[in-house]
Amino acid sequence: MRRADRGHRALADRALDLIATVAICSIDALTLATHDMGRAVRFYRALGFALRYGGEDVEFTSFHCGGQYLNLILVGPEKRWQWWGRAIFHVDDVDAMHALALAAGFTPESPPRDAPWGERYFHLTDPDGHELSFAKLL
Repeated sequence: MRRADRGHRALADRALDLIATVAICSIDALTLATHDMGRAVRFYRALGFALRYGGEDVEFTSFHCGGQYLNLILVGPEKRWQWWGRAIFHVDDVDAMHALALAAGFTPESPPRDAPWGERYFHLTDPDGHELSFAKLL
């Protein structure tokens, strides 16, 4: 075995030892990019997200989301993104959240529905194209 291969193998073995002692406990925050902070802040506030830091006229804003945070970061128009996945937010009442979204003038993808994996949910896309899901375990 070459010296470089032995070195990589030793690093891999050490990484496996460390993995056995480390547990990922939770996600603390999700940061989404926006081209228009004011529009994004108004969107999330209309859905009931509580502002923690920032606001419409800054480059970084943070909302409380249970014990975690939803962050927004302002990026220039040269930055573009494609579909990357979705953020799923658990709520107490999916149907009430859907009604709130409609009352705020937003257009959810569909009415709430029960999924075979045991959640009631609906999807909504934010003004920057980020897909959101609001769900509750059945």
